[in-house]
Amino acid sequence: MTTLRAVTVFCGARMGHNAVYQQAARNLGQSLAARDITLIYGGGHVGLMGAVAEGCLAVGGKVIGVIPEFMVERELGYGACTELEVVDSMHTRKARMAELTDGFIAMPGGFGTFDELFEILTWAQIGLHNKPVGLLNINQYFEPLRAMVAHAVREGFVGERDAAKLLCNAEAEELLDLLQAAPNQAAGEWWKT
Repeated sequence: MTTLRAVTVFCGARMGHNAVYQQAARNLGQSLAARDITLIYGGGHVGLMGAVAEGCLAVGGKVIGVIPEFMVERELGYGACTELEVVDSMHTRKARMAELTDGFIAMPGGFGTFDELFEILTWAQIGLHNKPVGLLNINQYFEPLRAMVAHAVREGFVGERDAAKLLCNAEAEELLDLLQAAPNQAAGEWWKT
């Protein structure tokens, strides 16, 4: 079992074309607040990032944003956060979010979201953390990615045990339950042939 006091959410700085994404982000923020789980996220108030933070704050939740200095103006750093940490780089941002959290959720997003998700999965694979990682699979957004991971397993580039570390559900509450029920994950066996 994993105790979730804080969860890092990776998601887009855009809203996407379907309003279902924005509503799901707000719902996730509200679900975190209802469970007294601190939201850790990228610190912007635009796109799904802003929606998840707004959802959490609207019902009295705690929100910690972590944003690089050069993005404060570009992403319009969200001053309403409970805490907004301004850091020196994207690398520091990702490391700091990982340090503050007990688990990770990726929502729909673009290259930045994919980068954050795959870096944190790689860190789990090589044993740098044992925190659960989940996909909030709104509108089946992550189905192509899940198919690619399954293909990588079949082709022998990703171990089944490592692929199983990526939890998935379309409902925020059910995904949070999965993360909380996840055992402490052992390091992967990526170095074995």
